[in-house]
Amino acid sequence: MTDDLFRSDAYLRDCEALVVAADEGGIVLDRTVFYPLGGGQAGDNGRLVLADGREIAIADTRKAKDADGRPTDHIVHVPAAGQEALVAALQPGVRVTAAIDWERRHKLMRFHTATHLLCHLVPQPVNGCSITPDYARLDFHMTDPLDKEALTAGLARLVAAAHPLVVGAISDAELDANPALVKSMSVQPPRGTGTVRTIRIGSGDQAIDFQPCGGTHVANTGEIGSVVVTKIEKKSANSRRVVLGWGG
Repeated sequence: MTDDLFRSDAYLRDCEALVVAADEGGIVLDRTVFYPLGGGQAGDNGRLVLADGREIAIADTRKAKDADGRPTDHIVHVPAAGQEALVAALQPGVRVTAAIDWERRHKLMRFHTATHLLCHLVPQPVNGCSITPDYARLDFHMTDPLDKEALTAGLARLVAAAHPLVVGAISDAELDANPALVKSMSVQPPRGTGTVRTIRIGSGDQAIDFQPCGGTHVANTGEIGSVVVTKIEKKSANSRRVVLGWGG
């Protein structure tokens, strides 16, 4: 399996790694700082730097799939078009430096953390999610109307409060005993190791959010900066979409 360093430290921008496999489908490394598409969050892009200084531009990152189409523990770095010869020349064991596009990743981290704040403001099940560098959206399973200005003000308050964020873990058994911790109806938290990664925002009487999540986040809500609700849509009779954008 690929050692996913971003799970324990989302602020790592690069790492040394060894090539495990490389073909037209992409490049697998023994360890990486690249987050693969999942949980609604876009995959990272960036570059792989070879020992001789040549670079392979990485356009996307995905989880590899087995013969039945199920995700595996291998992370695939998808090269941008036009680099086929360089990728084909890679051999297992070759050392590279994997470096993410940090500015883009940081935007994803800020938006992903903001969606957790939105879950606090709208305590309803989530049945859809998308987190990109330019916008984020959550689809809530609900029928009541939502107020755009009120949500924007609520987000600003929670950001300004600079609540700390802590990455933790609970056992599979603990999660099974507390299924309400999973707020997403469409995406289940990563399992398979016996423990499930959790994100906690705030503590004590200032507890804001606690739920399983495999994505990347900032360490403090103050780091999110200015975010606003740009749109609220009625997607169906029982679904309300809230779209977030960057503030001025």
